[in-house]
Amino acid sequence: MLTASARRRVAVLREPASAARIARILWIAWAVIVWNVVLDHVIVAAGRDYIRAAVHAAGQSRGLTPATLNMDDWMHPAATHGLVIASVAAAAIAVAGLVLVRMAARADTPHG
Repeated sequence: MLTASARRRVAVLREPASAARIARILWIAWAVIVWNVVLDHVIVAAGRDYIRAAVHAAGQSRGLTPATLNMDDWMHPAATHGLVIASVAAAAIAVAGLVLVRMAARADTPHG
């Protein structure tokens, strides 16, 4: 009884409409994950650059006048840049995926 029920559920998922819906969800999930990873990478890289510059500036001052770098001067442009890059990458993935799923769903129909 359990296997028959499981087989019916799997059979429903293999229908073209259900498969297309699952594919759309997976493409959108992939776009969201890529957006998060790209934004995180840009922010982390900017933070590392800031730390390197701050260490370099501290080494240059040699105790005379401490050189201070404003972290906002480094991180605000990085956040804006990261948002733009991440959004473009995620949009490209989402659009490409949704278009491909639509094309595949049309090809699967008898008159497509």
